[in-house]
Amino acid sequence: MGRRVARRRSQAAIRFLTAFAVLGLTFATGSTAANGPSPLKAVTTDAPVALLVDMDSGQTLVARNDRHRFIPASVTKVMTLYLAFELIDRGKLSPDQLVTMRDVTQAEWDRKGSTMFIRPGQPVSLDELLAGIAAISANDAAIALAEAAGGSVDGWTAMMNDEARKLGMRDSHFTTPNGWPDDGKTFTSARDLEVLARALIRRHPEKYKRYFGRDGLAFNGVAQANHDPITRRVRGADGIKTGFTNEAGHTFLGSAERDGTRLIMILAGVEDYEDRGIVSRELIERGFADFDRITVFRKNATIGTLSIQDGTIDRVALKASRDIRVAVPKGERPQIVLTVRYAGPVRAPISPDVAAAMLEVKIEGMEPVNFPLLPAQQVDQAGFFRRIGNGMRSWFT
Repeated sequence: MGRRVARRRSQAAIRFLTAFAVLGLTFATGSTAANGPSPLKAVTTDAPVALLVDMDSGQTLVARNDRHRFIPASVTKVMTLYLAFELIDRGKLSPDQLVTMRDVTQAEWDRKGSTMFIRPGQPVSLDELLAGIAAISANDAAIALAEAAGGSVDGWTAMMNDEARKLGMRDSHFTTPNGWPDDGKTFTSARDLEVLARALIRRHPEKYKRYFGRDGLAFNGVAQANHDPITRRVRGADGIKTGFTNEAGHTFLGSAERDGTRLIMILAGVEDYEDRGIVSRELIERGFADFDRITVFRKNATIGTLSIQDGTIDRVALKASRDIRVAVPKGERPQIVLTVRYAGPVRAPISPDVAAAMLEVKIEGMEPVNFPLLPAQQVDQAGFFRRIGNGMRSWFT
């Protein structure tokens, strides 16, 4: 793409550009600035772990010890819920199926921490168990689900760990379905919880809407409130899960959506219950208020070209797979660097449905973020004689 075409496509979307040059496959506004501190410098918190991410763009807005491993307490139950949602989609569980706790299990978990007060021998639908886990952090419901669907707690947690590996949660391990203290054998990180929350919301939007963000739950004549610190207090907030044990401190995995923007936040190790609520609300409100969202490219916009080896054509245009929309600190004029990256030349055949390159967006003072780019058309492998000709030309170029 030429200089003038690139400029026309970009100036309207990125009003902060002072210059826009094309160097091979690199779009630049000038020298690349080093990543600075979080734009939300005024948010003060003693939380050992804090993370705030714009889910749609993947941009990190705040990060503190985001790869540090910690004990998640009841936030563990989000992994249990995600696994249950996956098994429902695979036809291995059904919301209307009934579960009856074993007598020994019911006796062990009766009134142990947060519970639904499931009675001995009482059949409970899977739908009610999921609601109890999500809304009131019911420990007994999580154990009942684990034993019914996994055959045992160990069987269920093995499935949890398998799903975590599939999601790429490299800093997580689970030995309990409900987060009850286990001498630190269950652990995670803020980045892993972000990955989990993203998968939960994107893969299971209807189930997320059904079970999360409730005011509470009434079961067996006992009404209990949801202690989520942002739902009903922050516009657009709809979950996700709190956690607390003496060894873990106060933890929170939360999310809110407003005007087409969804944020995911994690706090861990907070000492005080009230502090967790105050910081949670301030952090997520600032995530909406302190940034402008701008569209860099619209879906299907052409962004550079891709070199192809052994194809029916030598180059193909790259297009945005979706609107490329990013957050920039409000009231600032940051440098923005756009770079198309791929390992090339790429060998044919290539499909217009499979990402062949990435657009890296670097905004001064923030971590870079990447967006997939699609080939504009199918490119088949060239015939034998064309491949021979291509090989001969490569000797002279």
